[in-house]
Amino acid sequence: MFQDITIEELRMLKDSKELTIVDVRSPSEYDDSTLPGSLNIPLFDDQERAEVGTLYKQTSVQAAKDRGLEIVSAKLPAFIKEFGALPGDKVVFCWRGGMRSRTSATVLSLMDIHAYRLVGGYKAYRKWVLDNLDSYNFKPKSYVFHGYTGTGKTNLLHRLKRLGHPVMDLEGLAGHRGSIFGEIGLKPNNQKTFDSLLLEHLIELEHSPYVLFEAESSRIGKVVMPSFMTQQKEVGTQIWIEMPLESRVQQILEDYRPEQYKEQYITAFRAIKSRIHVPVAIEIERCLQADLFAEAVKLILEYYYDPRYNHSSHQYEGVEKVAFTVNNLDEAEAAVISYLSSQSM
Repeated sequence: MFQDITIEELRMLKDSKELTIVDVRSPSEYDDSTLPGSLNIPLFDDQERAEVGTLYKQTSVQAAKDRGLEIVSAKLPAFIKEFGALPGDKVVFCWRGGMRSRTSATVLSLMDIHAYRLVGGYKAYRKWVLDNLDSYNFKPKSYVFHGYTGTGKTNLLHRLKRLGHPVMDLEGLAGHRGSIFGEIGLKPNNQKTFDSLLLEHLIELEHSPYVLFEAESSRIGKVVMPSFMTQQKEVGTQIWIEMPLESRVQQILEDYRPEQYKEQYITAFRAIKSRIHVPVAIEIERCLQADLFAEAVKLILEYYYDPRYNHSSHQYEGVEKVAFTVNNLDEAEAAVISYLSSQSM
């Protein structure tokens, strides 16, 4: 018979044995939010789930069960085969630990495939995430990267992570670069997914002596950071990266690939066009239309992003700060590594 486990027990099991976590909800539920690292083997697809739900509400519970049994029975051979191909023990969950996960775990157990069922399902997991974030005590020392748009702060974080430094890429967790153009070419995460990924990352880094991350605003795209992360941004050691405008333009062209998403960038620009001096705004749009992307980026930096950054930078007066004037990311990486090695950690 299958075994019920709690979120806490699941986390302990993950540390001691190989587990495959399987979300048996419909594909749309899985796409909306799930446990990080889980696979989706749905008991019902979206249409089938809607059909059974309608019977449940409009006809009877028994009619819904009968139709659900009919649907599942036809799928059982393929369902069991798919689970059997997965490594390790299996953990199944649905929305709140109800019929779908119980049916899945029971069938797997009957076929000698050991399975755990997550008590409370995704609903219990979501509550666990929110409770932990609400009471989270951030312990590592914070080093917060600042710099004008285009200084490659995210790229710098990735370089340092590859070298073994503890890094938190908040934009990566959000699936958004944090600007008006930030979601182009990416798949932004919703708040539930961001919260889950953030908590997992925090748990991974909680015993690190320090953490490096970028100075993001409280909102990254459509997701909002918890207040304790905003506080860490304000009290941590501020590392300012200063880079020539030409280098920043080139970095943006490499990161944002305007030639590939030209129309999306023009549409996004029109959302901020009214905030820029009219002749300059007209010239920027002309450059975008004419594929003169370097010229357009340079003007956007000079007349929109740089002035905004100058205005917001005053809030960090009175905190520990170090600045590096560099020409490119290689020099920025070397400067930060040298600085970190000089600190007692």
